[in-house]
Amino acid sequence: MKIDGQAWRTIWLEPGGRSIGVIDQIQLPHQFTTRTLRSCDEAAEAIRTMVVRGAPLIGVTGAYGLMLALQVDPSDASLAAAFDQLNATRPTAVNLRWALERVRDRVAPLPPAERAEAAQVEAGAIADEDVAMCEAIGEHGLALFQELAAARPGQTLNVLTHCNAGWLATVDWGTALAPIYKAHRAGLDIHVWVDETRPRNQGASLTAYELGREGVPHTVIVDNAGGHLMQHGQVDAVIVGTDRTTRRGDVCNKIGTYLKALAARDNNIPFYVALPASTIDWSIDDGVAEIPIEARSPEEVTHIQGRSPEGAITTVQLSPDGSPGFNPAFDVTPARLVTALITERGVVAASAAGLQELYGDV
Repeated sequence: MKIDGQAWRTIWLEPGGRSIGVIDQIQLPHQFTTRTLRSCDEAAEAIRTMVVRGAPLIGVTGAYGLMLALQVDPSDASLAAAFDQLNATRPTAVNLRWALERVRDRVAPLPPAERAEAAQVEAGAIADEDVAMCEAIGEHGLALFQELAAARPGQTLNVLTHCNAGWLATVDWGTALAPIYKAHRAGLDIHVWVDETRPRNQGASLTAYELGREGVPHTVIVDNAGGHLMQHGQVDAVIVGTDRTTRRGDVCNKIGTYLKALAARDNNIPFYVALPASTIDWSIDDGVAEIPIEARSPEEVTHIQGRSPEGAITTVQLSPDGSPGFNPAFDVTPARLVTALITERGVVAASAAGLQELYGDV
């Protein structure tokens, strides 16, 4: 994707191969800055503090984090310690563990002297594959949007999304936003309702930022406006991403997604979930019972970051002194509320049979 005419990925190997560069998402949307990560510790901290975020991007960052650790110490003990350190940073998204296991399994049989280079190659392959998968998701989702638009000739297609599942959450293109970008570039008359997505406002800041740079018409709304818009015929489809999908099709996404799915079902509006294969956890069935839900700092609820009239980025307190906050970062939407899953291999029902149809070779 492009920012001010320049093509960017969210993560890249810097010259010399001893560090990685990332877009610092904490500073968006008011400042576009990049950060250099030179060690496994710095990669882990970037994931933990959401300098990088989004399930696919977290996975790629973790993969490169293992590379950085092995450049310093390629021993078995170092590999195991770095794996555990990175894997503990964000417990909900399965892409992180998947990418770490992939790099570990690739390098573990090798002599220590060859491990760092092999980890670099494997992390780069994971990044490139993520771009290809996300673009394929965009193509499959575009076909759905074209069908919806054809049923409403001469009308704007209004799509609602929650949180940020765009290119900032991946290496490029995104998951839920990839079909929107494809539709816009294909000339569809499309408009996006952007949930602010409290408490971190990743819709209002990141999704709106992306869509604005791409020139996609959009409107930021408070989270609780979605049901009202659906009741009044102003939403034609809902599309979201997922941080972990069970083998029967339950999806775990940013907190508040479940409520959007309920409202969509009540108003007969299709609710789509876009995901790459790396987001599927084949080891679990029941998302509500089995997916660990990350509880983040209560300060993300009680405080908010923004730009002052003078242009300074500042954090202010919203709630009274002494009022505690609770901050579960994700919720689980049962498969029965999902109209379809949009994957890099095609569109299927959110069910064990549907996923098996596409991924029976996995």
